[in-house]
Amino acid sequence: MKEDLLHGGALDQMRAAFPDAPTPWIDLSTGINPRPYPLTDIPPDMHNHLPMQSEQHACRMAMAGAIGAAPDSLLLSPGSELLIRLLPTLLSPQRVVIQSPTYGDHARVWRASTCEVIQTEDPLAEAGQADAIIICNPNNPDGRVFSSAELERVRLQQAARGGWLIVDEAYADLAPAISLAPSGGTDNLVILRSFGKFFGLAGVRLGALIGPEQLLRSMSERLGVWSVSGQALAIGRRAYLDHAWQAETRERLSAARARLDILLTDAGLNIAGGCDLFRLVHTPDAATLWQQLAREGIYVRRFDWSDCLLRIGLPPDEEAERRLADALSL
Repeated sequence: MKEDLLHGGALDQMRAAFPDAPTPWIDLSTGINPRPYPLTDIPPDMHNHLPMQSEQHACRMAMAGAIGAAPDSLLLSPGSELLIRLLPTLLSPQRVVIQSPTYGDHARVWRASTCEVIQTEDPLAEAGQADAIIICNPNNPDGRVFSSAELERVRLQQAARGGWLIVDEAYADLAPAISLAPSGGTDNLVILRSFGKFFGLAGVRLGALIGPEQLLRSMSERLGVWSVSGQALAIGRRAYLDHAWQAETRERLSAARARLDILLTDAGLNIAGGCDLFRLVHTPDAATLWQQLAREGIYVRRFDWSDCLLRIGLPPDEEAERRLADALSL
């Protein structure tokens, strides 16, 4: 179950580990919108030719318009995970401060680059003292949010040192007002964006790096000419242009999160944080509760660094909510 501990989403391993669990499984482990953007037909020729520059341009313009970024500050990528892994090949900080707890791959990839990695609950306190400060905004898994004003203050302190502020905005589509995307392209600021979580289409593999021109040029060389598939470009363009769906989805997710809060508190769980796509709950014995839910065919996120926290994503429908409530009551 190593993959489960790393990222969640290892439903094949869950089925093998709990073969007697009722089906269908309810996967609440990934913090991805359970009601994805509705896919319309992809033009057949998308499967037959290499992605064209015009298609990349159209998707980039749509994304930039949706998140308020200058198009020239944005480089499309096949998701944000690859960007996380490639950043240490472009930047050369000696002392990297990373928010803790947060998405674990940030610390993993920077440690592998042999720089000094410091994990702290208060990363902004290291402004002007670290070569790079890395945060997620909103944070995963506790949902902590940093204001644009405090991040701009940190960026200026980092710039004075010649350092970087790196902001992972994988969940920022939930709360556009907190995004630094409008400041994209500013020196010493790197922003990572993810398409799959808010739009519920993680398999599409689409994301973006927002940063200064030289950084984008270097990352583009790493990614190559056809890093994003034609299908992803077409789907991303349609979804980012559909502003009405985005607004309606934010309202719907907020309502679903409120229902989940009631369900969890009625079950005696303490909500320790989260956002509108997942809740972090505190329980005296997380391992036992995780096993209890798994035996009922419900997969939630556990952590190797905590024995009292679980992350629970939004159930996709009323039946899933009922099954979760029943499983928690056992």
